[in-house]
Amino acid sequence: MTAQRFEVGPRMSQAVVHNGTVHIAGQVADNRKSSLEQQTREILAKIDNLLAQAGSDKSKLLSVTVLLPHITDFDALNAVYDAWIDPANPPARACFEARLADPDLRVEMTAVAYV
Repeated sequence: MTAQRFEVGPRMSQAVVHNGTVHIAGQVADNRKSSLEQQTREILAKIDNLLAQAGSDKSKLLSVTVLLPHITDFDALNAVYDAWIDPANPPARACFEARLADPDLRVEMTAVAYV
């Protein structure tokens, strides 16, 4: 079996498709000084883009994992996420409080979808 990789870098691919499933690497905002809401919107746009490159879309999401350095941001995150998600096809989701690689990062997300 082969895998198709998207946005390949020296350390990792941003998305990998194998056996009809697309695995999206942890996505963070490029603008690390922006608000949690803006970082969330930027990450969700990146996920949309990677899904499209792989021949999928958010209606085919199977799972999303959210990492927040401050779990108190849960409601603010959900305000943006809930407006983005396909309400007819919500994925399984987990949200964890975790220290992220850069203290300016307010959120990180991974996702898995089918193609």
